[in-house]
Amino acid sequence: MIFIIAMLLPSVPQPVEYHDFADQRSFLGIPNFNDVISNLAFLLSGGAGLMFLWRVQKTPTQTAFYNLKESLPYWVLFLSVTLVAFGSIYYHWAPDIDRLLWDRVPIVIAIAALLSATLIERISPVIGFKALPVLVVLAMMSVLYWYWTEQQGIGNLNFYIVMQYYSILLIVWICSRFQSRYSFGNDVHQVMVLYAVAKVAEFLDRPIFAWTDGWISGHTLKHLIAAYAAYRIVQILRKRFYFDGVVL
Repeated sequence: MIFIIAMLLPSVPQPVEYHDFADQRSFLGIPNFNDVISNLAFLLSGGAGLMFLWRVQKTPTQTAFYNLKESLPYWVLFLSVTLVAFGSIYYHWAPDIDRLLWDRVPIVIAIAALLSATLIERISPVIGFKALPVLVVLAMMSVLYWYWTEQQGIGNLNFYIVMQYYSILLIVWICSRFQSRYSFGNDVHQVMVLYAVAKVAEFLDRPIFAWTDGWISGHTLKHLIAAYAAYRIVQILRKRFYFDGVVL
């Protein structure tokens, strides 16, 4: 239903000025240096997550997952976070609509994977596993549909907005209504708050650049905070354990 509403609402095109970021300084031959280099934080966060999952596979006594199959959404998530680094570097090197496509695809897939993990851990593993491929396909379609409409001169972000923000709101709602089968389940709220702060920083790109006297822009800060949000998921997985819904 929410997707039908999104399609019926007036089209929301990508603002032309979106690509005009505050910090456009070059360094060492790299254009938009800070916005480009700050994406390495996603490479570190995603890489840390993938390394953790690889070690879990090799550790019979691991406690992060009741069943190793439940790690599947996290493989998708951390692989996507790693790909965000490359997609966003590519985009920020020379920002335009065509390059933005490669920035957005891994971002929305990562959010879809986190929603799947939330369903598995709080509602039903069966539902969560079945939802994972559906959510990933919808995530990809939301970006491809937006890109296609841009090529037609009638840019429409509605589908993408729904897939990103509605998924986040759904994660928050599920976490507030259903208890996790793992310890430290409430720590996911910290991840959501960090992501929200990152989006605020993105919105305040130029004001933050001015407030810091050109030291850092809001968009660069957004990259660093969002990457840390992904790393917080790694930290939660490292310390948690399965407790079958018993309140600790």
